[in-house]
Amino acid sequence: MAVERIGVYPGTFDPITLGHADIIRRGAKLVDKLIIGVTTNPSKNPLFTPDERMAMVTREVATMGIDNVSVVGFNALLMKFAQVQGASVIVRGLRAVADFEYEYQMAGMNQQLNSTIETVFLMADVGLQPIASKLVKEIAMFGGDIAKFVSPAAREDVVARIAQNGLLGDY
Repeated sequence: MAVERIGVYPGTFDPITLGHADIIRRGAKLVDKLIIGVTTNPSKNPLFTPDERMAMVTREVATMGIDNVSVVGFNALLMKFAQVQGASVIVRGLRAVADFEYEYQMAGMNQQLNSTIETVFLMADVGLQPIASKLVKEIAMFGGDIAKFVSPAAREDVVARIAQNGLLGDY
């Protein structure tokens, strides 16, 4: 009997972008089950609550038609979360050299914490490489069009939240 290969793709997904969706689609092909771990990051200033981000990611995954992906929220050390989920793989997306340096360091630390869980890096699709949630939020806050970077539903969520919070810039 083959052992089920479980992967975890962690992130804050604030908001989920087309780049995230690309990594989800591709990561789901590498494992029997891919768990999207929606987490908090104290160093980031989230636009959406953890529950809102969970709902957004769940909605986006549902539109992808991929049956081996689930969405789970967590607020714990990644390697503990992965262990509890039974994961043997952490999936991470890379956009640029700066991502690599940070992710390389994180992979090394994670290996020290649990050497049985491997980190797999997926390069972002060339057309999606510049997309970052932080930049999407900044563009939207100054009235820019984010339709090229997020799904229509996520665009509506971001624009509505920025308006609700009075964050729209002057120009």
